[in-house]
Amino acid sequence: MKTLINTLVCGLALAASAFSLHAQEAAAPAAAVAEVASEVAAALPEPTLEQRIADLEAYVNNTARTEGVASKISGPGPGHSAWQMVSTALVIFMTLPGLALFYGGLVRRKNILSVFAQCFGIAGLVSILWWAVGYSLSFGAGGNAFVGGLGNAMLSGVDIHATGAGYYWISDMMWCMFQLSFAIITPALIVGAIAERMKFSAVLLFVGIWMFAVYFPFAHMVWSTDGFMAGPLNADAAIKAIDFAGGTVVHMTSGWSALVLCLILGPRIGFGKEKMTPHSMVLCSVGTAMLWVGWYGFNAGSALGADGLAANAFATTTLAAATAGFVWGMAEWVTKGHPSVLGFCSGIVAGLVVITPAAGFVTPTSAVIMGIIAGIVPFVFIAYLKAKLKLDDALDTFGIHGIGGTLGAILTGVFADPAVNSVVEPLKDGLLAAQIKSVIVTIVWSVVATAIIAYIVKAVVGLRPSTEVERQGLDINEHGEEGYAD
Repeated sequence: MKTLINTLVCGLALAASAFSLHAQEAAAPAAAVAEVASEVAAALPEPTLEQRIADLEAYVNNTARTEGVASKISGPGPGHSAWQMVSTALVIFMTLPGLALFYGGLVRRKNILSVFAQCFGIAGLVSILWWAVGYSLSFGAGGNAFVGGLGNAMLSGVDIHATGAGYYWISDMMWCMFQLSFAIITPALIVGAIAERMKFSAVLLFVGIWMFAVYFPFAHMVWSTDGFMAGPLNADAAIKAIDFAGGTVVHMTSGWSALVLCLILGPRIGFGKEKMTPHSMVLCSVGTAMLWVGWYGFNAGSALGADGLAANAFATTTLAAATAGFVWGMAEWVTKGHPSVLGFCSGIVAGLVVITPAAGFVTPTSAVIMGIIAGIVPFVFIAYLKAKLKLDDALDTFGIHGIGGTLGAILTGVFADPAVNSVVEPLKDGLLAAQIKSVIVTIVWSVVATAIIAYIVKAVVGLRPSTEVERQGLDINEHGEEGYAD
């Protein structure tokens, strides 16, 4: 653990020193640019009454301002920015407490705090990395089709009063924080596959490297204006795929990485021989409900404004989650004789995962169809195939996020409708092929990168605790605490 702490501290210190120098070097040019921008704004003509009304109409419709005039509302729009703040809070709420409770209830009682510690630790580590270089590598200018430049290191140039980095009417800082909330939950999802058998130090070191090798590049490739797979944003994208809220960036990267990591780790001690049932379905159910509520920030928030597109994403998210939860429960009733609460919870999350890349591109009817598929395909994998493969995907991260994310990305190519979102129209021909290509790239990249990182971490700090520690539980041994006082 000391080795890990020293490594992280030294790395952050070096990064801070390097980027401090970078910021100092960039300060003069940045000040000059700001001065020029101020002079340009002063030189712009005053808007006419018609142009001022056009600005208000643009705000209401969440479209571009009038160009070439000194807009009277040049900063963030209050309503759209407010929705973005709420959405960001909802996505953070998904991880803490939502995901922590969902996963925490599914593990044995001796390991519940280890899940919380991993979620809290990941949230802190990722936030620091995002501030230092993560945002810049994901969305900074000056990079290439696979990764951004370093112009926004330590959030340099991210102006609270400016707009346009994310969308027309939201603050650039809120765009940055909204994307941070996605960056936090993505590696936290991996925790579900390796629960109860990976050292805390190994989790942190793995996530720290994984963010650079997987998450930052995919956020850039899919959601940046010069990204390799950013179909709606980059006319020159090699793969013109679409991903509304993170089917590839979030669910596929985490789900497929989780599969590789749990295979390298191996099963828990006693897997297949000892009873490893959830210790509290109450906590799991509460966590599921929190995830569902938080997911509105995830999907409807990705409209980047309080508009009709957000309403569509809200509706499709609701319908897909509800349908998948119901179908999964009914499938259990037919095949096993009873609908379990865990089945409803798993189905709801599967529906949320599958609709994520499509939420702002498909109709409500398509969302119901996708929900039905989400309630069947992951259920079949988890209920039947996982046991045959002897896969200890402890909390079904791969079954739900890997399988579900892949399913959602492909179905987005099938159901995306230009009538819902006009950006689909020029991409419609060949969209399904583009979605499949993006799926292949995501799987190959995530699998290869994760395998390499896992063996690096294994060599540096080791992946698993001792047999004795694993049997006693991670809570008391790694964190010096117990979740429940008997």
